[in-house]
Amino acid sequence: MLSILVPVYNYDVTALLLELQKQCSETGTEYEIIIANDNPHTPLKAIYTSDTALPHCHFIQNPRNLGRTLTRKNLALAAQYNTLLFLDADVIPVSSDFISRYLQHAGKQNQVVMGGYAYQPKNPEKGNNLRYKYGIEREQKTAAERSVSPYGNIFSGNFMIDKEVFLANNYNGTDNFYGMDIYFSYQLYNYKANIIHIDNPIYHLGLENDAVFFAKCIESVKSRHLLLVNAPGIENINSLLRYYKILKKYSLAGIVGFFFKIGKPLLKTLILKKDPNLFCLDLYRLGYMCTL
Repeated sequence: MLSILVPVYNYDVTALLLELQKQCSETGTEYEIIIANDNPHTPLKAIYTSDTALPHCHFIQNPRNLGRTLTRKNLALAAQYNTLLFLDADVIPVSSDFISRYLQHAGKQNQVVMGGYAYQPKNPEKGNNLRYKYGIEREQKTAAERSVSPYGNIFSGNFMIDKEVFLANNYNGTDNFYGMDIYFSYQLYNYKANIIHIDNPIYHLGLENDAVFFAKCIESVKSRHLLLVNAPGIENINSLLRYYKILKKYSLAGIVGFFFKIGKPLLKTLILKKDPNLFCLDLYRLGYMCTL
């Protein structure tokens, strides 16, 4: 028994839902697919454009924009089964046995199963170089690579989890923060959840343009600083906060922040060029955190 939960914001999920329905039907398992539309100004017909009816599929319309974190919580509360599979809207399974691979791990207590991300081997569209390169170099990893740091490689766009474990560790506030995967990872770390990484990736299709992705990266730095900067043990799962805490320990954060303000324009230029420099993105995020 499986509840597949998909938060949606301005994206057509037709192809994803048809593929999930096909694979679930082939496995013979009891299932449901719940889609939450997080844009109150967009009708449901804008996110599912097929005339084909989907059995076991339900739609929820959020009355206001809640963000992915709070939308996932509401999806989990609406789910009738205890095994939850969360997927982002802008993805598609890489393999035709995507669901059956997950079902091999279903029903085990205190376990989180991470399937992984993949990116189609093609030249990115103009203006998407940063997001594509970041995905290829930072997110596209084998299960063996992710298992080296199991809590540090948690991406919320493709994972299976027990309902009780999810609700115990998801952010329970009402604020809409961006970049909450690290918060969720830290909660699971403290909970001592059993993280299992498997090779069952999805293709990430909906790549933001460079300016939007860069802004989201900076927004996620604010969220980490606000929610996690003083969290005990956070340095064990997040390198940005690990380096920041080292700078704070030796009273160097102020100096780094000062030089960051001087070098910020050059760093941003190197980050947003045709061949983005991800090391400069790391320096930018660390320097920005030192100014907060």
